[in-house]
Amino acid sequence: PNCCVAANARSDLSFIGTWKDDIKIDQEAVQTYIGGELLPNAGAHSGRDWGKFDIQKEVIDLCPTECMWMDGKTLKIDNRECTRCMHCINVMPRALRIGDERGVSILAGAKALILDGAQMGTLIVPFIEAEAPYTKIKEEVIEPLWDWWMEEGKNRERMGELMKRQGLQRVIEVLGVDPDPRMVQEPRSNPYIFWKEDEVERGWERDVNEFRKYHQR
Repeated sequence: PNCCVAANARSDLSFIGTWKDDIKIDQEAVQTYIGGELLPNAGAHSGRDWGKFDIQKEVIDLCPTECMWMDGKTLKIDNRECTRCMHCINVMPRALRIGDERGVSILAGAKALILDGAQMGTLIVPFIEAEAPYTKIKEEVIEPLWDWWMEEGKNRERMGELMKRQGLQRVIEVLGVDPDPRMVQEPRSNPYIFWKEDEVERGWERDVNEFRKYHQR
């Protein structure tokens, strides 16, 4: 996901590469970087003398989720906390590789040239396999969204505005996926909680007089 993450601000539907399993670590290669035998960033910054490579300063301390640490001479990673920022892999490409279980995260709704103003994409599918001819992505994500947008979208309305107008809950229903905490940008930003009739005890049909016995005015 080195470059495709920029699509999150540009595309109605963006695909960002990711992986599900652990980052692969070559501990011997880590030591060669520490010892100066291999140049960090594949030598991209070798135009001047930056001093000796410091893995603590240049890799571990720059991890946005602080999921890396050195245990003696062993590099450890808490993969559950890894946010796939790619910094450590870019600095030490011979020592760190992405996992083998690869796919994409799908975000929808970004674009600057829309009626409501610029907005970033919203995560709708945390992980899906991406193998040619990409039938699963087409049938389970693109086509349902396409049909929904053509049916419900207003004139000149882009995907992001339709999502904003009808809500993320509607997008989840269209895709037939389960809600995921990773779809939430920040907690408590929406003051409304929506219930369906089958989720409410006795449904919507209630006796007003019975209700007032327990809820006096």
